Amino acid sequence: MKTNHMNQVFVHLILILLAAACLFPFLLLIISSLTQEQSIVRDGYSLFPKEWSFEAYTYLWNQSSSLVRAYGITVMITVVGTFAGLLISSLLAYPLSRGDMPYRGLFSFLVFFTLLFNGGLVPTYLVFTEVFEMKNTLMALIIPGLLTNGFFILLIRSFFSTSIPVPIIESAYMDGATEFKIFYRIVLPLSLPILATIGLMLTIGYWNDWFNGLIYVTEPELFSIQNLLNRMLSNIQFLQQTNIGGNNSTAAASLPTNSVRMAMAVVGILPILCVYPFFQKYFVKGLTIGAVKG
Repeated sequence: MKTNHMNQVFVHLILILLAAACLFPFLLLIISSLTQEQSIVRDGYSLFPKEWSFEAYTYLWNQSSSLVRAYGITVMITVVGTFAGLLISSLLAYPLSRGDMPYRGLFSFLVFFTLLFNGGLVPTYLVFTEVFEMKNTLMALIIPGLLTNGFFILLIRSFFSTSIPVPIIESAYMDGATEFKIFYRIVLPLSLPILATIGLMLTIGYWNDWFNGLIYVTEPELFSIQNLLNRMLSNIQFLQQTNIGGNNSTAAASLPTNSVRMAMAVVGILPILCVYPFFQKYFVKGLTIGAVKG
């Protein structure tokens, strides 16, 4: 008994240290965003700064109208993209999970093929801008590279194949249920863990995406939060590196570059940290069931 108790204490200590190692970067990030710029330049980043300041958040507050609009756009594309991505991925994964589907192996290979090869950046850009005319539209922030993913489709397919009992589907057939009704009323409710897992991945992908906005969007009214924060940081660096002269030069030199960078990271990551606990209980279960048994 004593040995088991010591083992539990040791395991708990290891887990506490790992949790502290994970929390340390976030704590340093928040404290650095509240540290005076000159203190960071002089003393570096520290958990116990000598001088505190809200100038980074004051700078962001002065851009509040743009931030609110960018937040709204990001929330909208995240919600729409996550819902559409889950719908498309599950609708494709369900027939691939059925053993009686004709050419099932061929379609599975085509999905897997997309994980190995793509058309390249330039052809992809030309297709979405010249053929589909998505430049400077919200669709450019939703569809390219984010809406569907072969890995997600194969993960959901594995979950459907291993975790949805075939007798339940057969009984529904005998009761006269259509294929769509089986999918909507039986398969999806039993697949909540994997759907929550993929939904979280899609949510993080859409929220953190800046690349689509960088190459497809030039109108400031359509900037997502990540693109706006990136542009703001670029503007600060440009002002500091450009010789403007006079009072403007002094003001530009005093801009809180390092602390603003940390404050931007806090503003960008905070919503995801708030959402993650609601998905956590499904995340590990859905990922392990869909991957290990596949």
